[in-house]
Amino acid sequence: MNIREMREEKEAQDLSPYAALSRDSKGRDIPEEPCDIRTVYQRDRDRILHSKSFRRMKHKTQVFLAPEGDHYRTRLTHTLEVSQIARTIARALRLNEDLTEAIALGHDLGHTPFGHSGERILDELSPFGFVHSEQSVRVVEVLEKDGKGLNLTKEVRDGIRNHRTSGHPSTLEGCVVRLSDKIAYINHDIDDAIRAKIFREEELPEEFTDILGHSVRERLNNLIHDIIFQSMDKPEIVMSPGFEEAIHGLRAWMFRNVYTNELPKAEEGRAQQLIVTLYEYYMKHVDRLPEEYRLMMKQRGEPTERVVCDYIAGMSDVYAINLFEALFVPKGWQIR
Repeated sequence: MNIREMREEKEAQDLSPYAALSRDSKGRDIPEEPCDIRTVYQRDRDRILHSKSFRRMKHKTQVFLAPEGDHYRTRLTHTLEVSQIARTIARALRLNEDLTEAIALGHDLGHTPFGHSGERILDELSPFGFVHSEQSVRVVEVLEKDGKGLNLTKEVRDGIRNHRTSGHPSTLEGCVVRLSDKIAYINHDIDDAIRAKIFREEELPEEFTDILGHSVRERLNNLIHDIIFQSMDKPEIVMSPGFEEAIHGLRAWMFRNVYTNELPKAEEGRAQQLIVTLYEYYMKHVDRLPEEYRLMMKQRGEPTERVVCDYIAGMSDVYAINLFEALFVPKGWQIR
């Protein structure tokens, strides 16, 4: 028996009867020889972690576009916080931590530059629409490794696709990530907004903080505990009614007071116009797309609109701004 088989046997002995066992995975679209050390979900996690799209998230906006300061969240640090929360919950509930981590690390790979404002404008521009959860699946199925994709298991892709509030993951591990994503972004966005002096902790509505807690640390601790104790030995991942109502209320308050606030949104219009300009440019100059994207149209028959959207969605904030400047901002000249 090799190390992977020993790990699979231990999963069967130790994990909850509701956990997704590695040996019971529905597999990959393209069958592969099993690894002698890692389970299928460990391999998926590692493939995501080593992907180019994962590294690009370090320069993608979470909420605050181009903030001055090193301590504001980016799409990458958000992803790591989701992973940490999800792993804590999964371990306590004896679920498959490797599957949970793989879904968490991959859930936002398809996010655009400039956060949700970039997502909204690409959704308007593309005749196929644009949803970052679906784009994340497209990244791992098609765009990574020069069009070959990462060939991840069906369970990981299902969890990535269904991590949005409206999603319905097929595994409890996916359900854990879905809730962990919400817990993470609401609380770290509060932390970033306080750092940006948009409001003070004391200004948060007491009807929510009296239930959830009066600091980011307290709220995270209480929410994680609530999910664990409400979901223990059950075939579902749930919050208590009071906590669920409070987190929905706090989320709605954040939308009114932070996500539409003039400070984080001050540059949104210009960022969206930048994306529009790049999209229109590459629709007219398809020959100037990188070779890997042109090959997708030639070899896979992908529509131009879809490929241009893929290219722009994959950009980091910094890359998009630099590319825009290179293409459209006049340069000074001097006699040599």
